[in-house]
Amino acid sequence: MEAREKGRFGEEQAAKYLRRRGYRVVESNYSCRAGEIDLIVRDRKYIVFVEVKLRRSADFAEAREFVTAAKQRRIVTTASLWLSQHETELQPRFDVIEIYAPEGERGRMEIRHLEDAFS
Repeated sequence: MEAREKGRFGEEQAAKYLRRRGYRVVESNYSCRAGEIDLIVRDRKYIVFVEVKLRRSADFAEAREFVTAAKQRRIVTTASLWLSQHETELQPRFDVIEIYAPEGERGRMEIRHLEDAFS
């Protein structure tokens, strides 16, 4: 599976996971000059900007460790631009979803949802 296909697969799995937990997907793969946000979802209280990380395992490092401070700044800047174009009274939040799929897309997966991950 190519990197782009892996990314799309991970984002689809994260979106399914979030829908099962009561979130509504507002947008996926939002991009602008500042960067990209994998998923934008909402619930009753939050508009959530989600970074999805798919890995086979956490043997080398946990997936969240690949969301560096520089990546976080780009996501925050991109989210600010999105918010300037989409008025909302919801509180913004930044989450990371780690997906571990040791056998690829056909096998068992472990999903970890880290709420307010940039704090």
